[in-house]
Amino acid sequence: MEDKKLALKGATIYTMSGLGIVKEGVILIKNGKIEKVGGKDLEIPEDYEVIDVSGKIITPGLVDAHAHIGLFEEGLRWEGNDGNEMTDPITPHLRVIDGIKPDDPAFEMAREFGITTVGILPGSANPIGGMGAAIKTYGRTVEDMLVKFPMGMKMAFGENPKNVYGVTQKKMPQTRMANAALIREWLYKTKTYIEKKEKAKEDPDKAPEFDIRLEALEAVLKGEIPIRAHAHRASDILTAIRIAEEFGVKIVIEHGTEAYKIADIIAKKGIPVVHGPLLLPRHKPELRNLTIESPVILAKAGVEFALSTDALGQVIFELPIMAAIAVRKGLAPDVALKSMTIVPAKILGIEDRVGSIEEGKDADLVVFSGDPLDIRNKAEMVLINGEIVYSE
Repeated sequence: MEDKKLALKGATIYTMSGLGIVKEGVILIKNGKIEKVGGKDLEIPEDYEVIDVSGKIITPGLVDAHAHIGLFEEGLRWEGNDGNEMTDPITPHLRVIDGIKPDDPAFEMAREFGITTVGILPGSANPIGGMGAAIKTYGRTVEDMLVKFPMGMKMAFGENPKNVYGVTQKKMPQTRMANAALIREWLYKTKTYIEKKEKAKEDPDKAPEFDIRLEALEAVLKGEIPIRAHAHRASDILTAIRIAEEFGVKIVIEHGTEAYKIADIIAKKGIPVVHGPLLLPRHKPELRNLTIESPVILAKAGVEFALSTDALGQVIFELPIMAAIAVRKGLAPDVALKSMTIVPAKILGIEDRVGSIEEGKDADLVVFSGDPLDIRNKAEMVLINGEIVYSE
């Protein structure tokens, strides 16, 4: 990567920043970063490799803020299932970086469709499931791919924990009340743990015994990472918000299938939603009211949302397709593009690196054959950190 210099010229650039749309644009890339962005008058130094992409459209690398690729390997059973620890309902100390398989074929599929960054979260078996990470979709090791860890604490509401523990194991949580109670219990324990540690600064004898679960939850209570709350049903979304407000912590709603029913409440509270997947059957009661028109309703209410595939494998390719279908249903094209670029980057807390085409950001770029919201068009070239990782 050292001294690697590249220039893309001639394309229409959707910067997703204050620069807006730049026609016949030029992007200068140096050592994996975007050095300059401008129009056709931007001078290209002689020592830059030039790629003419005239007639194409360049967008920032697409971002899926909620996926499980690398954790659930396709074609395998228990051998490749590393997303849910279904032996204990409270596992905040789990780290997805210890379960991700970097050479999972789903990462290759992601790159082919222009997805360059994903937010990987544990599954939704547990009321408290563990810490997520934001990673690039290209790299030999998790360390090579890592953008941010931790980026959120997975918590789950609704059917899944009830089924895994209440139905299958005949233990708590068997009800939604118990699910919420477990989460509250451990957040209160963490609050007390933090208070004891503070007192121990003056009197070391009062230091609490080290607890790795409470250490992990500290980041939530201190506002360093948000709760990433799996919640489909409107009532479950409101329970998650109720708990977050009770403890004064940040929260992001995951999936939000029925978020459109309470869009005005969510918008008023300023809570973001990582919305989706939209392209799936209503295979369980929580999805009975799923509608592909929900992004339009959320947008009209003023909810900040990112579209998400929730992908376990190659269905990660559905991200731009969902955006295209939402536009067909009436979503403004600029909102659709933001929902898979700058908005998920902000939700993940990595907007300083990805999500828009601006000087100093990572050179994660997609060269589309045409309008990225027309599913007939395709990603012809994809760059991550200034390196071409996919090309036709």
